[in-house]
Parts: sequence; structure tokens; C-alpha cells
Amino acid sequence: MTRSTDLKPDCTNCAALCCVVFAFDKSESFALDKAAGEPCPNLDGCDRCRVFSRRDALGFKGCIAYDCHGAGQVITQEVFRGRTWRDDAALGARMGAALSVLRRIHEQLSLLETAARLPLDTDELAGLSALKARLTPEETWTEANLQSFRVDETDRRVRGFLMGLRRHVDGGINARN
Repeated sequence: MTRSTDLKPDCTNCAALCCVVFAFDKSESFALDKAAGEPCPNLDGCDRCRVFSRRDALGFKGCIAYDCHGAGQVITQEVFRGRTWRDDAALGARMGAALSVLRRIHEQLSLLETAARLPLDTDELAGLSALKARLTPEETWTEANLQSFRVDETDRRVRGFLMGLRRHVDGGINARN
């Protein structure tokens, strides 16, 4: 049996990981350059965005579009048990590495949740169940099991499975035309 996973971001239980871990270049999506591992200058001392309600107007469309799929709070609260990069600067890179893997896992789970709404046959349901079990192991995520998780391999399997469901989507499109 697999555990359930909340795929909704909860910034109040995260250490603003997306605002620290990722680099961004000044562009249409970001109003400034920021190096990976460097806190965004818009972060306050409590890991909250000072410009959150004005992100669009101030040129931070990339922040609006980003979705960690709930990985940020899991990394902060479960994997690192509430410790953050603010408590120990050395945790920044470790938290970033863990977030990079878990976000991809949660993104794959989100895609599978969408696929579960299709009228899947028995074999497709079994494939969906097997992939979800792989992405939601019984044990909680740790740095070690995230480091050893074969995220690229699993991503290929999920994408292959989803490609096999095209008949559900293509059939719906052709039926409407």
C-alpha cells in the first residue's frame, strides 16, 4: 500500500526553497538575475515574499507560473524536520538537491492523477497503480532515498505510460470534430 501525497503547495510550511534554490535570469519572466542558492532579494526574514501580491506587475511571472506540487513543504517539514537553510547555510544545497528530485516526483504524480480521470481499462489501471506505488513508497522520503531514487528512469516510464493513453485523448478530440 502506498501513502497519499498532497500535491498542493503550502508555502507557510516551506522554507522558501523555490526562492533560494533556483537561478533565474532577468527576462520577461523575472525582473532580475539571481544565482542558484542565493535568496531572492524579495524574501523577508520570515521566508515570505515581500512583493507576492504585485509579482505580475513587478515582472515576476515566472514565480506565478512555478508550482512545486507540494514538494517544498515535504522537503522542509519531513525530510529536514523543520530545519532550514536559514538555520544552517550548508543545508541550502542539500535541500535544493532533494527538492529537485521530489518536485519531479510530485509532478509525475500530478500527471498520473490527471490520467486517473480517464476511462482506463484494467491493464491501464494496473499500470497507473504500479507507477503511483513507485512514486509514493510506504516509507517517508529521506535525503538518502531521494538521492538514490531513479527519477529519470521513472520519468521515462510515466511518460511512456501517458503516451499509451493517447487513444483516450485523440478519440475525444476526433469525436468533437
